[in-house]
Amino acid sequence: MRSNLDLTSLRIFVAVTEKGSFVRASKALNVPTSNVSRSVAQLEERLNVQLIERTTRHSKLTPSGQLLYTRVKPLLVSLEQTEAELTSGQLQLKGPLRLCIPNEAGPVIFGTLLAEFACRYPDIELSCITNLSGLESLKEELDLAIIITRGHMTDCDYIARHLLDIPCTVVASPDLISRHGMPTEIEQLEQLPCITTVTALNGAAWQFVNRKGGFDTVVVNGRYRVNSGEMAGRAAVAGVGFAILSTQACRQEIAAGRLVEITFDRPTAPLQLYALYSNRRYLPVRTRTLIEFIQQALSDPARQDQSRG
Repeated sequence: MRSNLDLTSLRIFVAVTEKGSFVRASKALNVPTSNVSRSVAQLEERLNVQLIERTTRHSKLTPSGQLLYTRVKPLLVSLEQTEAELTSGQLQLKGPLRLCIPNEAGPVIFGTLLAEFACRYPDIELSCITNLSGLESLKEELDLAIIITRGHMTDCDYIARHLLDIPCTVVASPDLISRHGMPTEIEQLEQLPCITTVTALNGAAWQFVNRKGGFDTVVVNGRYRVNSGEMAGRAAVAGVGFAILSTQACRQEIAAGRLVEITFDRPTAPLQLYALYSNRRYLPVRTRTLIEFIQQALSDPARQDQSRG
């Protein structure tokens, strides 16, 4: 059966909806207002339903118009993206790709992975910087930023793709526990010496997973602040304070008795890795390919063990 819809009338209808009037839509489309009005009227006639309520001051979607817009908009975006990729060479896996990964953890997790990606796609010019700026890096014309966060992720104007959870645990040296006692409630950490961050994780409070799947926060007594998991681990072994560390990273210290793992009624919130990119209409295929490559690689259990170390 032949459809009563055509792409031109649908594009005009979407423009009127998003611009809020026939006049503004005609300016955006660079066509006469009479053409816009006639196209929408013909679309309504073909569908035998009113899509837009017209007044002298504004236009408002009817329930039928809202349904049509909701269904058609993503289809037009997908079609336009396909057209852009086919006509602009975006399907070719070549050209510059600039990203930022966290220093310290980033090279451990992504060093080998990015090298494999570079070997697989030799025509992509990969540039990678390491720092903790994350979101700020995207303002410097980067294509992708890998960030580490814990608990609730801060709202931002970027698209975030979850990559990996890294289990964590609270630890302390036997000497520190002998001096301050073994805490049994997370609230006790507010009064105990703790090792926290300066700017990493936005200097956020410690977070624990509650029974509802949400997060409980504890503003700990941060007497020693570092932006390095390795420095935090060494300080914990030295007895400077209690610390939250990657479970994998401190496994040997726990096994050797240099650190003691402390359990509470609520588990420590894991570190989470996200890939962030700008909310652009068309994501270049090379960027999308890298994100999918990372996600597939990190879904490998053997690779996850290496990444969490």
